[in-house]
Amino acid sequence: MLRLPVGDTVELAVDWIEANFGQFLDTISQQLDFLISSLKDALLFLPPELFIAVIFLLAYFVGKRNIKLAAGTAIGFFLIQNMGLWTLSMETLALVLSSTLLALIIGIPLGILSAKNTTLSSILKPVLDFMQTMPPFVYLIPALIFFQLGNVPSMIATVVFAMPPAIRLTNLGIRQVPIELTEVADSFGSTSWQKLSKVELPVALPTIMAGVNQCIMLSLSMVVIAAMIGARGLGYQVLLGIQRVDIGMGFEAGLSIVIIAVFLDRITQHLSPR
Repeated sequence: MLRLPVGDTVELAVDWIEANFGQFLDTISQQLDFLISSLKDALLFLPPELFIAVIFLLAYFVGKRNIKLAAGTAIGFFLIQNMGLWTLSMETLALVLSSTLLALIIGIPLGILSAKNTTLSSILKPVLDFMQTMPPFVYLIPALIFFQLGNVPSMIATVVFAMPPAIRLTNLGIRQVPIELTEVADSFGSTSWQKLSKVELPVALPTIMAGVNQCIMLSLSMVVIAAMIGARGLGYQVLLGIQRVDIGMGFEAGLSIVIIAVFLDRITQHLSPR
């Protein structure tokens, strides 16, 4: 039986991109590395005690004066500091936030465009299905070839893995805007931009924020896997725990990841209009 050279074709394509766009990829790598490093430095600028006080206030006011959320957040981050994982946690948080930011910068406009264009939506649908169902470990291979070891290939693989929910839910949110509202906007002579910014995006915002939440959660899960290609942070600590069969080390790093995940989840949920 004739065997189609799918894997060989993909490998040739990756080699061709590396040979012809190597310098361009290096430039992208430098810019993304600067973004991650700057964000990490900003998170580590404040002493842990002051940082915990800041996120206590953030959780309190974002959570509509929810003292339980604020206290839980502060206790969680205090536990991270107490376990000696503060710097690693900030590295992970910086990588998650920068990956999420890039995924949303690409994903939300694509979601809006696909909601407006049925052809584009039909093209994107199988691509997003592919991105969501492909095992995340596979993304690490081309990212490693294009960007070498470190945080940048981890960020690229994370963006690819986490972006589909942002596109899908933005598309869904825009499509679910009641047609009566858009007709009223049209009757008042609104331009396409005015209709989008004043009617469609505000109405679709709860659905879009659900996509943002999913994007953050997937970024956090992928950042841990990306430790296999040199991403620093808590994922690397989990990997070390596995290699050394050190249950305590792995559990503490895993618990820190859970604390960060719950914090980001609750904050984004409260940012969503109800």
